[in-house]
Amino acid sequence: MAPRQSRHLPAFLLLSLTEGPLHGHAIRAALAERFPGYKADPGATYRALQALEEAGDLSFEWDTDSRGPARKVYTLTDQGWAQLEAWRGDMEGRVAILQSFLEHLHRAKARRKAAARA
Repeated sequence: MAPRQSRHLPAFLLLSLTEGPLHGHAIRAALAERFPGYKADPGATYRALQALEEAGDLSFEWDTDSRGPARKVYTLTDQGWAQLEAWRGDMEGRVAILQSFLEHLHRAKARRKAAARA
């Protein structure tokens, strides 16, 4: 079963903007750098950016000074920082559950191995 890659995409996008404003392609590059192995669909990335913008978590300005077509440069808002804190709490809870799962699995495997030797 392939993992659902988009569940935490909004959190990853917000986190990518904590070091300063970025345009869409630079955001995707930051995701690839910070989360090796995570593959965000470009369409999903831009839809999530639009949703975050509409929710007030991001603001943007048009960059018309660079060569090529104008592009949106996104900035994290105060509301976006608050959303990051909410994501932190959510993820810490999930990590605790996953850690518990791994600990139980490790003990179960050890019991199975011991029973096989007996």
